[in-house]
Amino acid sequence: MIYKEFQGLKLSALGMGCMRLPVVEGDNAAVDQTAVEEMVACAMAGGVNYYDTAWGYHGGQSETAIGKALARYPRESFYLADKFPGYDLSNMSKVKEIFEEQLKKCGTEYFDFYLFHNVCEMNIDAYLDPQYGILDYLLEQKKAGRIRHLGFSCHGNMPVLKRFLEAYGQHMEFCQLQLNYIDWTFQGGKEKVELLAQYGIPVWVMEPLRGGRLARLNDQEAATLRALRTEETVPAWAFRFLQSIPGVTVTLSGMSDLSQMQANIETFQTEAPLDAAEWEVLTALGQRMTSTAALPCTACRYCVTHCPQGLDIPDLLALYNEHRFTGGGFIAPMALSAFPEDKRPGSCVGCRSCEAVCPQQLKISEAMADFCRILG
Repeated sequence: MIYKEFQGLKLSALGMGCMRLPVVEGDNAAVDQTAVEEMVACAMAGGVNYYDTAWGYHGGQSETAIGKALARYPRESFYLADKFPGYDLSNMSKVKEIFEEQLKKCGTEYFDFYLFHNVCEMNIDAYLDPQYGILDYLLEQKKAGRIRHLGFSCHGNMPVLKRFLEAYGQHMEFCQLQLNYIDWTFQGGKEKVELLAQYGIPVWVMEPLRGGRLARLNDQEAATLRALRTEETVPAWAFRFLQSIPGVTVTLSGMSDLSQMQANIETFQTEAPLDAAEWEVLTALGQRMTSTAALPCTACRYCVTHCPQGLDIPDLLALYNEHRFTGGGFIAPMALSAFPEDKRPGSCVGCRSCEAVCPQQLKISEAMADFCRILG
């Protein structure tokens, strides 16, 4: 197992994400405890020492499941991460209540790592609102030794990330980002990593396989990679990409069965970053994957000045592209919830004034109508 240095600790470069644990008969809230314990036993034997859970994973059962599985091992033999669930605004006033319950559910007296969960457009105002005292409470728990290291995860765009760092950056020790060779450009991963580097904040990676998409390449995509390294498996390429990015410390993989755990442990026996040519091929492949589903908006903003509704069309198109490529998911609806009601896709009146000035000749009005349709 590869290990990375972090403030005197040696963290396994592969971490076990506990959002996609094995379940019984397809019921997401019915975690298969026996299978989880088999996976954790394999992980511990393979050198994995980082385990990441959260309040809302598996209908609230992930924390309990991983806590039971890890209870068989000495507490000092692993690092446990949990998160404050600010993705639900009704939780903002309950930080103490939730934190205490999380400790109980995980069967631990402290968290090695604790995060503000999912900093984004929808919750940034509440996270920074002093009336809730979230940062103050978490810093108190850190001082008391019940949180060893404090950080945050972020699905928001660059303005949100900048705002959070400007307010709380001095207290943040790590940041968890959705990062892979698709989102390096598709979600502005490169710029986010560079911004975090300016603050001296290392990166933890979530969604390295983009929800499994990068483990399921089509024949043509897979052949492109086999021509570079015949010995690499398809999923391994996503991990080799991340091994090439300075600042990446822990890569969390949401493994759902024992075979995935075994395969990923095998990959992380070696560090084999990409060379320049391989990097170019992989990033180009990621861009081709999204180009078939994404409108090529360059955010020139000519359209904005001609929209009678005052819609931020480039931002809406970026969310449209994300939602189409992902085939749904929570990111676009979550971000749209922060938009005023009259600035959402449904406010488009189909006048096509934007299309008259679009250098890319995009069918913007059709995209807005389609966005409304797929959002339901």
